Amino acid sequence: MQPKLGIIAGGGNLPQKIIDVCQACGRAYYVIGIEGYALPDVLEGTPHSWVNIAKAGSGFRILKKEQVSEVVLIGDVKVPSLIKARPDYRTLKIFGRNALRSLFNLTGDNSLLMLLASEFEKEGIKVIGIHDILDNLLAAEGLLGAISVPDEFLSDIKFGITAALDLGLRDAGQAVIVKSGLVIIEEGKDGTAQMIKDSRNATPNGSGGVLVKIKKPKQDRRMDLPTIGVMTVLDVSEAGLSGIIIQAGETIIIDLETVISVANEKGIFIKALNLNPGY
Repeated sequence: MQPKLGIIAGGGNLPQKIIDVCQACGRAYYVIGIEGYALPDVLEGTPHSWVNIAKAGSGFRILKKEQVSEVVLIGDVKVPSLIKARPDYRTLKIFGRNALRSLFNLTGDNSLLMLLASEFEKEGIKVIGIHDILDNLLAAEGLLGAISVPDEFLSDIKFGITAALDLGLRDAGQAVIVKSGLVIIEEGKDGTAQMIKDSRNATPNGSGGVLVKIKKPKQDRRMDLPTIGVMTVLDVSEAGLSGIIIQAGETIIIDLETVISVANEKGIFIKALNLNPGY
């Protein structure tokens, strides 16, 4: 029998996919919905509690009471500056030496998530990744869809991968938009969707850039893997960009068939590339 799973649910539909798997195979589970992020419709009819993102103490108490022994962190969450979030003692304790940097939102999301994972493990709760439950969500290598990558974008793609890796090394984000050998814009705390929207004011000549989104080097792949979905493709199209480059085996694609269909309709190329396995 599989151990009881705790689902720490942020925004979007990925938590629903995990719930569906648990229900289909009869696995016991309990959902912690992050207030302001998790979708109420996703949690409706499931065993769950709502927890403020800065109140880790109550979250751990609930998981222990529910006898959860494995946990998956999934869905969109923007880590807030602690000075605004009014954290409880347990949250401050988790951040430890990084607490002061976290007060002003200077610590990268990956660093904070790794600290949180370490705290789960201290409690005897194993942190697993979505790929341990739904490996079919990870992008396979190659062209996704009918739109091929024009040769004119090859040098930009190579440059964009280097730029995205540098951004990830700084734990600042996972994505960049490149055009004509320039980084037009980097992903920040507001996420990929906002970066794409902002690129409309930054892209030379208003169109033709490429979104490059890859895993941060040395990132703990159990948490916050790069993710794209239908809205990513629509945002890219609306911004006048030409294509999307992702990392094969390290990128979650939500509703692959629909993503491909919309990309074909909008004339957007999507390609998943294998990168150095050391990253």
